[in-house]
Amino acid sequence: MKQSKKLSEIPISVLDLVPILAGKTATDSFQNSLQLAQQVEQWGYNRYWMAEHHNMVGVASSATAVLIGFIANGTSTIRVGSGGIMLPNHAPLVVAEQFGTLASLYPNRIDLGLGRAPGSDQLTAMALRRSLQGSVNDFPDNVEELRTYFSKDNSTSPVRAIPGEGLNIPIWILGSSTFGAQLAGMMGLPYAFASHFAPTYLQAALQTYRDHFRPSEFLKEPYAMVGINAFVADTEKEAHYLASSLYATFVNVIRGKSQPLQPPVENLDAIWDANEEYAVQQMLRYTFIGEPGQVREKLQDLVDLTQADELIISSHIYDQAARLRSYELIAELKQTPARAAYATH
Repeated sequence: MKQSKKLSEIPISVLDLVPILAGKTATDSFQNSLQLAQQVEQWGYNRYWMAEHHNMVGVASSATAVLIGFIANGTSTIRVGSGGIMLPNHAPLVVAEQFGTLASLYPNRIDLGLGRAPGSDQLTAMALRRSLQGSVNDFPDNVEELRTYFSKDNSTSPVRAIPGEGLNIPIWILGSSTFGAQLAGMMGLPYAFASHFAPTYLQAALQTYRDHFRPSEFLKEPYAMVGINAFVADTEKEAHYLASSLYATFVNVIRGKSQPLQPPVENLDAIWDANEEYAVQQMLRYTFIGEPGQVREKLQDLVDLTQADELIISSHIYDQAARLRSYELIAELKQTPARAAYATH
């Protein structure tokens, strides 16, 4: 039987959705993200990822590659990447050139996480792509095309990614089902599961990934990262208060409304009804709220359950000082944060 990992032994990372706050601007969001990245770098976090979303008034990370450059330029050691780039929205060559440029500017610090969802509604996907003739089932071929552009063996091809060709740019497969898990395993790539909002298939996906894993030139053993939400404060009451902004956001998702991130509220019963509460609680099952001792125990239980190689943490907190404090307290839970064993990805 495999020995359980200790929380102190695995890396922790940040997933930043770059929220636009009610009453603030995207410019404010970018400065908040930079400040957070600089702080978590000092606190020993392993990587800082941002996700591609479109047509959402509460999310400022639509131009993900541009933001990765902004964050990487303002930091010096932390890995910066995409969690993820929604590959169906882009020609693989364009992604190869963008991330080849980033990796040339910030060597050995850029991650390329890929997802097969649009990160938007169908109308927005049409505006991005100009055509919806393709499907998510094209994803494996697009990933392989992208890997080809990064390969040094592509130097004799009539189509080349310059810069990008021959660079070591780690590719991650992201997912919320067993589809991406199987693909990541078969390709011998690291895998990240979106359990912070789609927890249903977490265990099945991790098992599928490990069962199908084939060693590759990129990775000799499976490497799985698990996404969670965490709200840590000096008191449990304060942590629950901070988390109410995230719950309100997901109520709006259910209602089909798009709003900037709202300030926290004392009473969530004033926001949702019983059916909405149940639905949101299901989506946010892997949300850990409390004072440090409570959250430490819950995170260790998660590591025991999943045998995750790394945790990536989203803290969708309205107040910037409270958001920084939450990540600081999480870092302290690990006592001596470790860098990833698979250091180049």
